[in-house]
Amino acid sequence: MDTIDHIAIQVPDINQAVKSYTDKFDCEVIYIDTTWAMLKFDNINLALVIPTEHPPHIAFIDHNVKEGVIHRDGSEAKYEDDGFGNIIEKIKYKK
Repeated sequence: MDTIDHIAIQVPDINQAVKSYTDKFDCEVIYIDTTWAMLKFDNINLALVIPTEHPPHIAFIDHNVKEGVIHRDGSEAKYEDDGFGNIIEKIKYKK
């Protein structure tokens, strides 16, 4: 089975969104800056992104990604349309 790594939703303000989600839900902040944050839940990660940085998407682990975009955390990813108007990210992390 494939693994969903995270779902990304757009928010207008990262700090405000992180505060709201951590106040409402039992989750852990893995990373935060002014353009995106990653929240860890028991069963999945949730990325909060600003509209100018990333599209809303669902990310799947794919250890075969090559020549993709290198993110600031060192992960490598490719984005594609799923044929239904949604963005899929295939991502692999450094070992």
